[in-house]
Amino acid sequence: MFLKILMMAVFIAVTIYIGFRARKSAMDVDGFVLGGRKVGPWLSAFAYGTSYFSAVVFIGYAGQFGWKYGMAALWIGLGNAFVGSLLAWYVLGARTRAMTHHLHAQTMPEFFGARFSSRWLRIAAAAIIFVFLIPYTAGIYNGLSRLFDMAFNLPYELCVIAMAVLTCVYVVLGGYMATAINDTVQGLIMLFGIVAVIVAVLSGHGGFMQAVIALSQVPNDTPGTAGMQGAFVSLFGPDPFNLAGVFVLTSLGVWGLPQMVQKFYAIRSSNAIKRGAIISTFFALAVAGGSYFLGGFGRLAADNIAYTPAGTPVYDSVIPAMLANMPDLLIGLTVVLVLSASMSTLSSLVLTSSSTMTLDFIRGNFIKDMDVKGQLVSIRLLIVVFVLISTIIALVQYHSSVTFIAQLMSISWGVLAGAFLAPFLYGLYWKRATTASVWACFAFALALVCSNMLLGYIGSPINAGALAMLAGLAIVPLVSFITPRPDAARIDALFRESYANLHDNQIDAD
Repeated sequence: MFLKILMMAVFIAVTIYIGFRARKSAMDVDGFVLGGRKVGPWLSAFAYGTSYFSAVVFIGYAGQFGWKYGMAALWIGLGNAFVGSLLAWYVLGARTRAMTHHLHAQTMPEFFGARFSSRWLRIAAAAIIFVFLIPYTAGIYNGLSRLFDMAFNLPYELCVIAMAVLTCVYVVLGGYMATAINDTVQGLIMLFGIVAVIVAVLSGHGGFMQAVIALSQVPNDTPGTAGMQGAFVSLFGPDPFNLAGVFVLTSLGVWGLPQMVQKFYAIRSSNAIKRGAIISTFFALAVAGGSYFLGGFGRLAADNIAYTPAGTPVYDSVIPAMLANMPDLLIGLTVVLVLSASMSTLSSLVLTSSSTMTLDFIRGNFIKDMDVKGQLVSIRLLIVVFVLISTIIALVQYHSSVTFIAQLMSISWGVLAGAFLAPFLYGLYWKRATTASVWACFAFALALVCSNMLLGYIGSPINAGALAMLAGLAIVPLVSFITPRPDAARIDALFRESYANLHDNQIDAD
């Protein structure tokens, strides 16, 4: 216990120290929100990767989908690496950096408002972000707190509150640069930790081949394929259709998440984007691939996990059950690993939400002449408010019927990516995209995911979110073709001036 507490104390001290050291870079709004748009490839890549993967992935998704699909869950990790990381950086990176700089856009709603000449579109996007980032944050609290309960036997409420306070401290102090530097430190911990944990868990089952043999003998209880032999070591698992839904949501979905896309706003050059893409992909392969690979062996811990009164597994307990018998040193390392992943994601979420509400909702609408000092005060206050609201929801959710982390993340990702992915992608590449098509995409994603949350007609919130994203890619061009064209002269000038120096080495943060 002393060793675990010592590791946690060192982690917390380093995190807060970095927050203090980064204060000088957070003296104006651009510095606080985007690090002055001068962030290098290593910091940007680790900021992207650690914002991508948190306790939601390591505890929630790896546990749930490893249990459901066995070793086929590794496909999700590969999708996260090559679609969610490598392809996202190459398709979105340079164009996002160039157009947002030209438009002086610091947030995704600000991009929508300037690109499609609509103040109300900007306000609507800000409201969607603020509301639907909250359930994702609550899910992160939930997953991390389960691991703390296993390692330290601490109450859920205490874990949630402590994590909320720590997040507030270093983000309020240092803004984007504090999160980016901490993300790099935390990312290195994650890389080392995931390898150590996988080796330890497989060793506990007699090594890789013995673990695979044991998994191949687990009876398959998946509806529709029950009785299929060796289902959990097969190429696509016992349920390929729902596996594909998870693949789409978690891999393509990040293209429309504001806290992920914002990393491209801040990177300093095109060369940095090229290097960052490679670094981010290797990080995703190790962390996401390792998490889902580990979760694929979850059924070997079936005797130790928690079950609901109905007899169904509590998926959030799968990974903690697999780790419970490891040596104290590895348990401490695992706690720091998941804390690292979760803190980096939380800091990104609260910074994105608070800056969006200040710059896109309050400034210019409620306070007409908001100076820089006022904006910084507002962003910092809203960081505290956002953390407080999400903490309260996490505590209420813990005692409610929504028991799985994956549900919270799926609802959040489904609305955000369903609403934003297609308009953002077409806004970067296609001059013909219209304001009406963006409204249609927003409305469809909200209606589909929220109505399905209440009525459950699709069944899986993950599939609902994946459908919203894919439908948006068709809705934007269809509605654009039947609605009036945007001002051709303005759009031509925007694309020409934004992309005139698309592959320059440096952007001046003027």
